[in-house]
Amino acid sequence: MPALPPDLRKALFNLPQREKDQLLARLVAQDSVLTEQLSYRLLEGPDALEERRHRLRQQVDDPVRGYHQTPNDLLVILRQLQARLAYHTKITGDTYGEVELSIRLLLNVFAHQPESVARLHGPTQPLLQHLARRTQDVLKQAQKLHEDYHLELADSLNQLLKQLYQSAAAPLARELGLPVEW
Repeated sequence: MPALPPDLRKALFNLPQREKDQLLARLVAQDSVLTEQLSYRLLEGPDALEERRHRLRQQVDDPVRGYHQTPNDLLVILRQLQARLAYHTKITGDTYGEVELSIRLLLNVFAHQPESVARLHGPTQPLLQHLARRTQDVLKQAQKLHEDYHLELADSLNQLLKQLYQSAAAPLARELGLPVEW
């Protein structure tokens, strides 16, 4: 984003407070992400983060279960859910929640869709590649978190890696250099 020229910046700060407030409101309204970020920070309160995580947990748990005609149908759902988790982090800054929910999502795939992850062949390859790459991304995100979170995530991450290496995605995980244990 380009910086304001010094003269314009000075003139803006010299505007009457009411005009500045109106300009600020108009500018914020033009950016939907900023609007939601401010709404979260200023209006929702301290319990909002856990409530948002709870809603996302329900979204992560429900669509993965059940029958999917093709592995690509499941892959589309996974990508949509990952986008929701990334958006949640963009709004709330909740990186831990994104990691925790991403792990949950991947574990749900292994638990509820064993036939989709049992064989590495044409139709399942994009799904299995996605699972391996997302696991790699989750490991990188978890590594960046504070060490206290590492203890909380260790069991679920190790379970995820175990499931990954027991599935048909194991060769893809080895190719990416993913550890067997975190």
